[in-house]
Amino acid sequence: MAKKRPQTKAKQPQLKDGEIPVVGAREPCPCGSARRYKACHGRAAAHAVTELVRRPFEGLPREGDWVALRELVPAATVELKLKESLPEGVPSVTLATVLPMAWPALRRDDGSVLIGLQNDTASGDISRDLADTLQRALTAQPGTPIQGRRAPADGPRLQELLDPEGAFEPVVHSGFEFWVPDAEQSTPEVTASLERANAAAIPTVKLSGVDAAYWCETPDKNHLRWVMPYPEEQLLDALARLHAAGRSSLGEGTRLVGSFRAHGLTVPVWDLPTGVTADDVEKPAAEFAERLATALASDTPLTPDERRARGGLTNRQVTLS
Repeated sequence: MAKKRPQTKAKQPQLKDGEIPVVGAREPCPCGSARRYKACHGRAAAHAVTELVRRPFEGLPREGDWVALRELVPAATVELKLKESLPEGVPSVTLATVLPMAWPALRRDDGSVLIGLQNDTASGDISRDLADTLQRALTAQPGTPIQGRRAPADGPRLQELLDPEGAFEPVVHSGFEFWVPDAEQSTPEVTASLERANAAAIPTVKLSGVDAAYWCETPDKNHLRWVMPYPEEQLLDALARLHAAGRSSLGEGTRLVGSFRAHGLTVPVWDLPTGVTADDVEKPAAEFAERLATALASDTPLTPDERRARGGLTNRQVTLS
């Protein structure tokens, strides 16, 4: 019998670190080393995941709105201004809360770029992952969705790409029709994704009189969720002072129920009666902002009642990220 020839595996092309996608821990590493991912480039990926950047949007204009669009708002868009001029053929760059099919980004047929904010990221630095997605979208072919990947560890962050003086003005939408400028030309997959997203979207309105405060409507009650830029301990003390004094509400039937942490900032939450609209809380929110400023400026020790109020607020605090 003829001897069997030993089978040899074709040598895989070597990829650069930034080009290596994230795969299962026991799968072969895409870099072509023939080792399992967890024993090769997966080590760096696992290390990056543990190095969480606590405030990924710090230093960007309107940090509170970045956090809100990442965690609170279903459908919104913001026009972004880059430090450098846009490449030829790219008329605009728009940040969106989420894109169809959960794409990280999309280069539209007209050359414009959409970046999705509410996506899973491969590292502990959302800013770096988004910057990598943005750079790839700027050079992609029109009509191309951008897939996720692990950003290079030495890649730029959004703070290095965006104009620090550029306006950041979120536009909140009632649905996701901004996905499809020409609905008749959209694919069945995108149409189905649009229908699912619209069905799940909670009605949300951005208050105009204060920064980063968003009213939302739910079946049982309405809420106001307000992303605040102050140091957490100082803010909790101030909220406790107001709560103990009976001055933490936003009007009759409303109450401060707690807060949560998101990307390094604290987000107080108020329950509102079903009939209270965003317009109804504009004036009370502005008045609360004045009371809060006074409470933040106080450095006197908390009274027993204020300490109890603070304990109650702290016990009802959760962390989203």
